[in-house]
Amino acid sequence: MSTLLSTATVDRRERLAYWVDMVCDTYVELECESAQGCDTIEGEISSATLASLQLTTVTATPQKVRRTSARIARASQDYLLVSIQTRGEGRVLQDGREAHLRPGDFALYDSTRPYELQFDGEFQQYVLMMPGPLLRSSLRNIEALTATSVSSERGAGQLMVGMIHTLARDADMLAPASATAVADGVISIVIAGLSTLPVARQQSISQLVGYHREQIKACVRAHLREPSMSVGTIAALLRLSPSTLYRVWAGEPCTLAEWIWIQRLGATRRDLSDPTLAGCGISEIAYSWGFNDAAHFSRAFRARFGCTPREYRAQQHVHGVEDKDTGAI
Repeated sequence: MSTLLSTATVDRRERLAYWVDMVCDTYVELECESAQGCDTIEGEISSATLASLQLTTVTATPQKVRRTSARIARASQDYLLVSIQTRGEGRVLQDGREAHLRPGDFALYDSTRPYELQFDGEFQQYVLMMPGPLLRSSLRNIEALTATSVSSERGAGQLMVGMIHTLARDADMLAPASATAVADGVISIVIAGLSTLPVARQQSISQLVGYHREQIKACVRAHLREPSMSVGTIAALLRLSPSTLYRVWAGEPCTLAEWIWIQRLGATRRDLSDPTLAGCGISEIAYSWGFNDAAHFSRAFRARFGCTPREYRAQQHVHGVEDKDTGAI
C-alpha cells in the first residue's frame, strides 16, 4: 500500500521540522537544510514497499541533505539507495566523488558512510532503498561505484527508468508474489546498470571457468533443499577437487558458501509471499529449504532483507493458520 506525506498538511512555520522528520522516518537519519534565502522546505514523499525494496517519489523545493558521521553513529542502518532524477537536477556526493544527475540519470549511495545530496532548484526524484546485503553480494567493490552517474540514454539505465515509471504508478495493483518478482527484477537492472561503469568491469574469464561456474550454480539449485549440502558435497557431485572449485569461483562477489545461503534465503522469501503456502509455518518453510536452526535462519533473513521472516510475511498480507513458531522468527 502506498503512503503520502506532505508538508502541506502542517503550518508553514512547522514545515522545515516536519520535512526533516518525514525524511528520517522514510529513509535513514539525515540532516536537511533549506536553500539560501529560504526559511523552509516544502514537498511531499510518496512511498510504496515491494518485498525488500522501498520505492519513493520525492517532490520538493531546493535543499541540502546530509548523512553525517554523527547520524551514522546514532543509527547505523545498512541500506543502499539509488536516486533516479525525474525533474530538475541534483548532485550526489560520497567517497570523494560527485555525480551530477539530470532527468533520467541515476546514482548509488551508501547509508553506512557519509554522503550529501544537493538540489539548487525544485526537483523530483524516484528513490530506491534496499538492504545493503542485497547488492553487496552481487557487486564487488561497492565503495567504488557510489556517486557516479549512470545515464538512461541506453541499455540497463533506459530500461530501469521505464520500469520505475510504471512501478510508481501501479505498485498497489501487484499481488505479493508478483511484487517480490518485480522487486528482484528492479534490483537486477540496478546491478546491470552499475556493472556498466568502468570501475565495475571485471577481467574476462575463460570459457572453461564460465562453464564450471554455471555448473556449480546449477548443482546448488538442484540440491538447495538438502541440509547437508556444502562446498565439499558440490565438489564431489561435480567430480571436481575442492581446490579447483574454489579457483573457478574466485572473482565472484561473495564466497560459494555465502552464495548457497543467499539462494536459500531467496527461496524462503518467495515462499513466505506465496498465498498458497499461507498455512505453512515459518520454521516449516525454513527447514524445507535446508535450514536446521530457526533462530539462525531468522537472524540471517533479517540481515539480508532488513526485517524478520514474520515481519516480512505480515507485509505481504499473507494470512493463514496461526503460526506456531516462537522467538525472533
